[in-house]
Amino acid sequence: MEYLKDYWWLIILVVAFLGCFVTINQGFVGVVTMFGKYQRIMRPGLNFKIPFLEQIYKKVSIQNRSVELEFQAVTIDQANVYFKSMLLYSVINVDEETIKNVAFKFISDKDLMQALIRTVEGSIRAFVATKRQAEVLNVRRDIVDNVKEQVDVALEAWGYHLQDLQINDITFDEAIITSMSKVVASNNLKAAAENEGQALLITKTKAAEAEGNAIKIAAEAERQAAQLRGQGVALFREEVAKGMSQAAEQMKQANLDTNVILFSMWTEAIKNFAEYGKGNVIFLDGSSDGMEKTMRQIMAMQQMEDSKGK
Repeated sequence: MEYLKDYWWLIILVVAFLGCFVTINQGFVGVVTMFGKYQRIMRPGLNFKIPFLEQIYKKVSIQNRSVELEFQAVTIDQANVYFKSMLLYSVINVDEETIKNVAFKFISDKDLMQALIRTVEGSIRAFVATKRQAEVLNVRRDIVDNVKEQVDVALEAWGYHLQDLQINDITFDEAIITSMSKVVASNNLKAAAENEGQALLITKTKAAEAEGNAIKIAAEAERQAAQLRGQGVALFREEVAKGMSQAAEQMKQANLDTNVILFSMWTEAIKNFAEYGKGNVIFLDGSSDGMEKTMRQIMAMQQMEDSKGK
C-alpha cells in the first residue's frame, strides 16, 4: 500500500500510455469523437488517440451485409402476392463523409434495418400495384430493376449501396394457385390436342401421298407390262405368219394340200389347252362334224387372206 501511495502517478501514466493506442480490425472503420463531437476516423490496424479525451464512438462495418424479407403486396386486380427475397447491401466506400453518414444517420443498426426493409417493401408494393396478377410472374426482373433504381437514391444518402436484390419466391393465395394450375392444364391439353391433330393430318397426308405414288407406280408398271405383252403378241403373230408362209410355200412346191397346216394348228392348240390349262373350262366340239365345220371356217379365213393378198 505504501508503494501505491508513493507511485500512484506512475500507474496513471502507464494507464494513459496504454490508452493512447487502439486497434481497428480489418473490415471496420473507427469513428472518433471528442466531447461528443465528431473528430476523425481510424483505419484498420493500430491507431493513436488522445487518452481520456477521444472516444471510439462506433466501429462501422464496411463488409457486405444481407437480410431476408418476407412481405405481401396487392395487384391492381386485388390479388394477394407473397414475396420472399434477399437483400444485399454495403457501405458505398470508406471516404470520411460516407463513414460520417453511416455512423450518425441512425441511432442504431436496428433503425437502419427497419428503414431499409420498409423502403424496399414499399417500392415493390407500389410497382406490383400497377400490374395484374397474371403479369407478376413475368416481371420479376423488372421489379428488381425498379427497386434498385428507387432504393439506391435513399441508400446513398445514408452512405450505403444496394448491391443486389434477389426475389427467391413469388406465391399467391391457394384459390389463385389452383385456378392458375387449371389454366395451365387446359392450355397443355389444348396444345396436346393441336399437336395430335397436326400429327394425324401429317400421317394421313403422307399415307395419301404414299398411296398415290403406289397407284402411279402400279399404273406405270401395268402400262409397261401391257406394252410388252402387246409387243410379245405381235412378235408371236409375226413369227407364226412367217412359219406358216414358209410351210405353205414348201407344201405347194411338194404339191401337198395346205389344209394340212391348218389341221396341224388345230391339233396343236388342243394339245396346249390340255397341257397348260389351270382349271378353266373350254368347250370344244370334238366330233367329226364339228371338226369339219371348224376346218371349213379356217379354210374360209385362209381364202379371204389369199384374196386380200392378190
